[in-house]
Amino acid sequence: MTERLKVCLVSLGCARNRVDSEVMLGLLGQAGFEFTAFPGDAEIIIVNTCAFIGPAREESSRTIEELGRWKAQGRCRVLLVAGCLPQREGSDLPRQFPGVDALLGTGQYGQVVDTIRATLDGAGPGVPGSPGYLFEEAPPRLVTTGVSAYLKLAEGCSRGCTFCAIPRLRGPMRSRRPEAVVAEARTLVGLGISELVLVGQDTTAFGLDLEPATSLAGLLAELRGLGPDGWIRTLYGHPDAITPALLGVLADGPPLCRYLDVPFQHVSPSVLRRMGRRGNPEDFLDRLAGWRRSVPALTLRTTFITGFPGETDDDFELLRRFVREAAIDHVGVFAYSREPGTPAAELDDQVPADLAEERRKRLLEEQRAIARRMGAGRVGKRERVLLERATRYGWRGRTERDAPEVDGVVRVRGKSDGALVGRFVTVRVTGAGPYHLEARLDDT
Repeated sequence: MTERLKVCLVSLGCARNRVDSEVMLGLLGQAGFEFTAFPGDAEIIIVNTCAFIGPAREESSRTIEELGRWKAQGRCRVLLVAGCLPQREGSDLPRQFPGVDALLGTGQYGQVVDTIRATLDGAGPGVPGSPGYLFEEAPPRLVTTGVSAYLKLAEGCSRGCTFCAIPRLRGPMRSRRPEAVVAEARTLVGLGISELVLVGQDTTAFGLDLEPATSLAGLLAELRGLGPDGWIRTLYGHPDAITPALLGVLADGPPLCRYLDVPFQHVSPSVLRRMGRRGNPEDFLDRLAGWRRSVPALTLRTTFITGFPGETDDDFELLRRFVREAAIDHVGVFAYSREPGTPAAELDDQVPADLAEERRKRLLEEQRAIARRMGAGRVGKRERVLLERATRYGWRGRTERDAPEVDGVVRVRGKSDGALVGRFVTVRVTGAGPYHLEARLDDT
């Protein structure tokens, strides 16, 4: 390529999508492309889309339409749509959005350079292939998340939850080789990354599909020796796969964060059964108590779905009582989205969307009171904080209890000093809201 074309990439959706976007940027950088954050300056615009639920598809569609305007108003020569939306819609996508020039499905991220070059030479959009992309070795990546970096352990999922489109969009569970994950982690630490966040559709199933089989606990034991100072945390686990071995390795503490992200999705046995899952409130409360005994100072995150087909008022009240009794540190709540092609979409007794949303808001109100009480209990205590960026009031950071982008933050007051960004400091907590702490650097 003789000319150095500029690329603007917009990444939507989850942290796993972010990794795919960073891999594409790394491949494009190797091939000689330049990058810009302003689409009006770009000859190539890429939208890496999310299509997991209805609101995500709507955001992806709006973004494609907005960026497509630069085909007429700016320098854009290629509008490429990547990820879950083209994987879902296939060749229908260019008909929905006539400005789209090229498509990459979830199995084609590694073909981004060849696809752009072919499009510039006049090739049409093509049809996304089957999901199946899995980089084994440490890929070229342009990390865009500051002092933290997401590290993908696997692709796809084989759980079969009735509400979930992931198997259709990403394929079955496919773990990377442990040595490839460790090699990439070592590279990221060498670049100065202070926190590695391990992600996948189901991280607690990592390695079970390999021959010989391995485990997340075994991987964490290997990763803990990578660097003298830093954090390693894991997101997106499954409640049925929290093993004694995993709890044992987390209990040893830093650099492994004493943090579990385990989406329960619901607690009503009848709702869980229709979801293709299992459990009940008493069982989950027992598990939580056991996890907390095994890992002192454990932080827990979970998510729930309100308005799943057949969810009654009694089912929802059961969920509300569980949230109050469990006192989980971080809770996310989603209103059920009826996804075409999933078994749940065909279930009877679909709950009206406005009722699902009303229940979502009520559940978040319950959690807000819990979060406020927990935050108040931390005032006056000393906390270790990773400083993420300098601000006008000092710095913004996070504690071991807070995952990036989804949990709370710490506002550290002081004379702003960019040299401390990416460093760990000790602070004294001076105030708290439900989703943030106020603090100052601790001199004692």
